[in-house]
Amino acid sequence: MGEARPESTLERFSIRLRAATRTDHSDNEHSAYMSALLDGRLAREQYAALVGQLYFVYDLLEQAADRMRRDAVAASFDLPGLRRREALKADLEFYYGPDWAERVQANDATRRYCDRLREVCFDWPGGFVAHHYTRYLGDLSGGQAIATLVTRTYGLSDDDGVRFYRFAEKPKHLKDRYRQLLDEAPWDEPERARIIEEVKVAYRLNAELTARLAHDLRIDPAA
Repeated sequence: MGEARPESTLERFSIRLRAATRTDHSDNEHSAYMSALLDGRLAREQYAALVGQLYFVYDLLEQAADRMRRDAVAASFDLPGLRRREALKADLEFYYGPDWAERVQANDATRRYCDRLREVCFDWPGGFVAHHYTRYLGDLSGGQAIATLVTRTYGLSDDDGVRFYRFAEKPKHLKDRYRQLLDEAPWDEPERARIIEEVKVAYRLNAELTARLAHDLRIDPAA
């Protein structure tokens, strides 16, 4: 009989990744900005500010997805219907008007986030997946509850203002396929550990983005 494999290599990577970054995810959910959003305390323009900052992140991620087409493993994560850039454009036009591109600018935290994406997502497949996973799995999970809340809070209808969260396929089906891809990816143990650390970086950068929004919009964390 062959030598027994370490337990860490037997555990599904999707489960391990989620467990290893649970605290990072929770810290993001309970930030001042996200708490105010989930409590329904943000004005419509304050929510729109988040949409504007996210556009720059997804624009770069989807540019990186185009670059990663030459890598079979990384390319497989760019599932049909998953991309969000065009949906974000539609939402930004809804909130800001047709001249939204002239009115929305990346803040300093968003620029740092984008700098990291340029650094790791265009030439390192694992880095691309780390940041891709952090964003899109969130959209398919908690993002669906946020869409319901935003629609109710601002009296929206017909998906206007929340197209970012609307997927052609059922979110559960996309999540299941995505987790399967994580489990099947042929990364060795050092690469898996490196990806986990980059997911933590992604969560930190997202936390800095929302912290900057909370500061700029003068959101009271104790409200």
